[in-house]
Amino acid sequence: MERIIKVTDLCKNFYSKEGELQVLQDINFSLQQGEILSLLGPSGSGKSTILNILTKLLKPTSGDVIINGTIGYMFQRDHLLEWRSIMDNITIGLEIQKNKDPKAIKRVEKLLKTYDLWDFRNMYPKELSGGMRQRVALIRTLSVDPDVLLLDEPFSALDYQTRLLVSDDVYRIIKNENKSAILVTHDISEAIAMGDKVAVLSKRPSTIKSEYDIDLGLGESRTPFECRKVPKFQTYFDLLWKELDNNEI
Repeated sequence: MERIIKVTDLCKNFYSKEGELQVLQDINFSLQQGEILSLLGPSGSGKSTILNILTKLLKPTSGDVIINGTIGYMFQRDHLLEWRSIMDNITIGLEIQKNKDPKAIKRVEKLLKTYDLWDFRNMYPKELSGGMRQRVALIRTLSVDPDVLLLDEPFSALDYQTRLLVSDDVYRIIKNENKSAILVTHDISEAIAMGDKVAVLSKRPSTIKSEYDIDLGLGESRTPFECRKVPKFQTYFDLLWKELDNNEI
């Protein structure tokens, strides 16, 4: 597989009147084409800082970041604009890019039809459930056809049942569209269920303590929900629980 992201010896310090705060220390990982990497770590370990560096919202203090492709960012909350229809929300990225290519619009229409949102295209966000809003947010991210998706705890605002359903939706869409993704989470079960690999971050200043390939033996039938039923799932859970510093999740 082609390597799409490589992060080498990444460090990030923040400076204030109180002094220097080292958040990231010698972070190393890579992401292959079509792969989902879960970044698992305790609160305050710099997971979102890593994503912000990948999107160039922040500059690293030192280290190298190589990205072979474009990036789309899906936030914790859907941030849909309530006064715009679902279609207008989804195409806002194309508007910002001033992309009027008919092929781009056709691609958005295909995404809406493929993932059961076409009949809702003229509705408004307030008319949709939380889970459906999050699906719209993902399609909005995909509308500009990024190579890599960055998912910053995208299910955290949802109740548990909806969270399970939406994670299945998001996983299916990412895999069907052959996208690569980095998922940030402090939820061990979510990291295992969604990730092809899980990288465990230490407490601040964070480094990657370990990395695990997740193989639950499901093959093409794998979904996050089905993953949770496999006995080996608990084995991975116990292993990752012990890896997290002081079980602070």
